[in-house]
Amino acid sequence: MTPTLSVDDIVYNPADGLVPAVVQDVKSRQVLMLGYMNREAVRATLDSGKVTFYSRSKKRLWMKGESSGNVLKVVRIQKDCDSDALLVEADPVGPTCHTGETSCFHEYPFESGDDISFLNDLQELLYERKEKLPEGSYTSKMFRAGRDKLAQKVGEEAVETVIAAKNSRDELTYEASDLLFHLMMLLTGENMKLEDLVAELKKRHKPG
Repeated sequence: MTPTLSVDDIVYNPADGLVPAVVQDVKSRQVLMLGYMNREAVRATLDSGKVTFYSRSKKRLWMKGESSGNVLKVVRIQKDCDSDALLVEADPVGPTCHTGETSCFHEYPFESGDDISFLNDLQELLYERKEKLPEGSYTSKMFRAGRDKLAQKVGEEAVETVIAAKNSRDELTYEASDLLFHLMMLLTGENMKLEDLVAELKKRHKPG
């Protein structure tokens, strides 16, 4: 994380010295929770890279996940136009809510409105399968087979996608989905993610 603000950039409530901080999942864009920070909490968050609040009930600093391990890794922090509220974009480790829910705001199911975000969920599932290698799973079989087998499979799916492009839209959709899935497995096997490809494409992009 590269901090873009300091403790002195923020307007704290003169009554209690606090500033509200909304935490948002940097990938899904889901709002995870609302907390409050004082100067020391902001400084601790910037220094540690993990979201730290001021507990109004316990009257002390507390790092989110200090007991559960479900920490919030800070990616970026920005203040609002009046500098009296913070938006913390974070990468959550485990569920944020103490109830076990992903977000403290779970009265209604979260809908991202962006089907592409499903790829992030799929990528996380692939990393989990790679780590646990559950029996009977196709992905486990492929991860056990190793890089050469995964690369070979991507090549096979690429050829099938080219052939499908000459036939029909439905066939192209089916084969291209297979290609993308196996490419994601290959990336996972190499400890890479789709974000790495996006970063490379952004470097190549020349607006206009």
